[in-house]
Amino acid sequence: MNKSIKDIVMKSISRLSKNIFIGLLSLIVISACEDNIDPVEELNLSRVLTPVELVARIRNLTTIELTWDLRDEAVEYVVEFSEDSLEFTSIIRTVTVSPDDLPLQEVFDGETRYSARVKGIGANGFGESNWATVTIMTAQENIFLPVIDGDIAATTATLRWPAGSNVTSFLINPGAISRAITEDEKAAGIATITGLTGETNYTVTLLRENKVRGNVSFETLIDIGDATAVYPEDDLNAVITAAAPGDALVLFPGDYTVYTGIIILDKSITISGLYPFDKPKVHVQFSIEGGATDVTINNLDIDGDEALNDVFRFNTAGFDYASLSINGSNIHDFTRSFIAGNVASTVASVSVDNCVLTNVLTSGGDFIDFRNTHVTDVSITNSTFNNCAPGRDFVRIDAAGGYTGTGLNTNVLIDHCTLFGVSNTTDRILYVRFNTNSLTVQNTLFAESNAIYTNQTSTSAPTFENNNYFNTTGLHIFPDVPGNIKIDQSGDFTILDPGFTNAAEGNFTITNQTLLDNAVGDPRWRQQ
Repeated sequence: MNKSIKDIVMKSISRLSKNIFIGLLSLIVISACEDNIDPVEELNLSRVLTPVELVARIRNLTTIELTWDLRDEAVEYVVEFSEDSLEFTSIIRTVTVSPDDLPLQEVFDGETRYSARVKGIGANGFGESNWATVTIMTAQENIFLPVIDGDIAATTATLRWPAGSNVTSFLINPGAISRAITEDEKAAGIATITGLTGETNYTVTLLRENKVRGNVSFETLIDIGDATAVYPEDDLNAVITAAAPGDALVLFPGDYTVYTGIIILDKSITISGLYPFDKPKVHVQFSIEGGATDVTINNLDIDGDEALNDVFRFNTAGFDYASLSINGSNIHDFTRSFIAGNVASTVASVSVDNCVLTNVLTSGGDFIDFRNTHVTDVSITNSTFNNCAPGRDFVRIDAAGGYTGTGLNTNVLIDHCTLFGVSNTTDRILYVRFNTNSLTVQNTLFAESNAIYTNQTSTSAPTFENNNYFNTTGLHIFPDVPGNIKIDQSGDFTILDPGFTNAAEGNFTITNQTLLDNAVGDPRWRQQ
C-alpha cells in the first residue's frame, strides 16, 4: 500500500476511535447526572397565567356570554369591553367577576361589534396575568313583546315593548311608511298602527333614530268585505256546496256540529277562521275533487273525533291540481292520513305552515301519502307533529306510474318543525321513491322516536342543516348493518335535551338555551 494512503487510513481510524470513546463517555456522564437530578414537581410562578379557551357566544340576540378556563392561582378576573375589533381604545364597561360567576353574561346594543378582554388577578403577591382577548358581533335587537290575542285586527295592529324604552319611530312595510312614536306611547310601551289592509303580511321595524330596536311580522285579519260569513249554527257542508268557484268563506268562532263527516271540494275555495286565536272547530274531512284547482285552509280547528280517516285526500284521476295550502290550523284525532292521493293525477304544490297536528294515527296509510298521484313540491314549515304516524312513514311519495322518469321532480322541504314520537316503529321520515327527488331537512327538532330517514336506494341523500336529535339515534347514527339507510352526516346538528315544558300535555316549549339560540324547531315553542 502506498505510504501516504496508509497514513490517511490510520489517521481516520484514530479519529473514529476517539469519537466513539468521547460519545460513550458522554452517555456515562449524562446518565450519572440524570441519576442525581431531582424531578420538578411544580412550577413556581410570580404571576397568574393568562386565561385560555376564552369563548364569546351570543345569547338572546344581544347578550354576550363569556367563558374561559379557570386558573387555580386567580381569585378573581377583570373583564373589559370595548365597542371595536380588538383595539380597546375606548373601554365602555369593566366588570370584576369571581370564578363562581362564570359564565359571564352582559347585555349590549344590537348589530354592534364588541371586543372583550380578560385578565386574572392573584392573591398573596401574585401578579396579574396578561390579557386574553376575543371579539364578537351582537345580533339585531328585538325588544318587541309577544303579540297578544286581539292585538292584530283587519286594519289595525297594536304593538308593545318595554315601557319607557328609548324608541322614536316605526318603519312599516310594505310601503316603507315612517310613523313617529309619541312621548305618551314611548312611556306606556304601546302603540296602535291604523290604516292597514286586511289579509296582508306586514313587517314593522322599531327604531331609535337609525338604530333598529326590534322587528315584528304579522298578517292582518280578514276584512270580510265580499267574503261569505259562516256561523256555528250553519250547515257548513251546505254553505260550501252553494259557494261559487273562488269564493272565500269566513267562519266565526264556535263549534260547528250541524254537519259532520266528509265534505266534497269540487271548486277552488278558501275557508278561513275569522280569528287565529279563537279558531272555529269543525268535525269534517275533505275530499278534493276535479275542479278544486286551488284550496286554502286557514285558522281552523279540525277534529276527526277519532272516527274520521283522511283529513285531505285528492280523489279525481286525470286532473291537474295546482295547490293545497294549510295554514295556522290545529288538526287532531284522525285515524289514517293527513294528506293523501292515490289516483293518477298531479299536484303542483302542497304547503303546511304554522300548524299543530296531534294523534293522526295512520291506520292503513302513511301520514303524507302520495302513491299514484305525483306531487311536485311539499313544503312543511313552522309546524308541530305530535304522535303522528306512530307506526307508519311520515312522508311517502311513490314512483307514480306514468309520471316518474318523465322529467318530473318531487321536492320535499321540512323546515323549523318539531316532531315528537313520529314514525316511532323504525319507520321512515322520508320514504320517497319518485325517480327524481330533492329533499331538505333543516332547523328541525326530532324527539323520542326510533325512526330512520330512509332505507331506499331511490331516495336521494337529503340536505341537512341545523337539526337537533333527542333520543332519535336512528336519524344520525348508522345501525350495525346500514344497508341503504341514509342519516344526517352533515356534522351540523346537536343531540341536546330540549327541556320541553310538558310534552305529555303537548307543550313543547324549549328551555335549552343552546337550542333557543340556534333557532331550532317550531317557532311557537321558542318564545322568550
